[in-house]
Amino acid sequence: MTDPRLPALILASSSRYRRELLERLRVPFTVAVPDIDETPLPGECPDATAMRLSLHKAQAIARQQPDALIIGSDQVVTLDGQQMGKPGDHARALQQLQRMRGRTVTFHSALCLFDGRTGQHQIEDVQTLATFRDLPDAELDAYLHLEHPYDVAGSAKAEGLGIALLEKVTSDDPTALIGLPLVALTSMLRRVGYPFFGA
Repeated sequence: MTDPRLPALILASSSRYRRELLERLRVPFTVAVPDIDETPLPGECPDATAMRLSLHKAQAIARQQPDALIIGSDQVVTLDGQQMGKPGDHARALQQLQRMRGRTVTFHSALCLFDGRTGQHQIEDVQTLATFRDLPDAELDAYLHLEHPYDVAGSAKAEGLGIALLEKVTSDDPTALIGLPLVALTSMLRRVGYPFFGA
């Protein structure tokens, strides 16, 4: 049962992957989809893009739900300093995987917790280094036909079969690669007095 003394917790995201991750914490929450432009600004650094968008997503929902705690998150994938977005289709996904094979890619998973009660926010860029296996085109193509990861940045679903594309993952937060850094989130929630374990 939801404690009426607690502020509502809202996930500002349309991503089912983030929703599934947040469900692991067993806290009551609702989902609201922010309507913002996610285009990177000219000359904007990847980490700055991710943090700006995570904040803007949270702020967009906070305007509708001013007394809630809003979770905003955004992920930007970079290789050689260039951002790699969601491929959208098979051909672009294959091109992304071909570029990344045998290389180490940086995933910037930005997280923002916006407290609508005070207008204050916490924000963090949790970085993950993922080294991709040097696989032939036939395997990359087969993977794409099996999993269709066209709605995720970097064209690899680490929570699914995409983990087989990876040789090594380095991160302080094991859920950051999937899109919602839960270690960082639980720390942020504790700072605003949000209880866990029924405490």
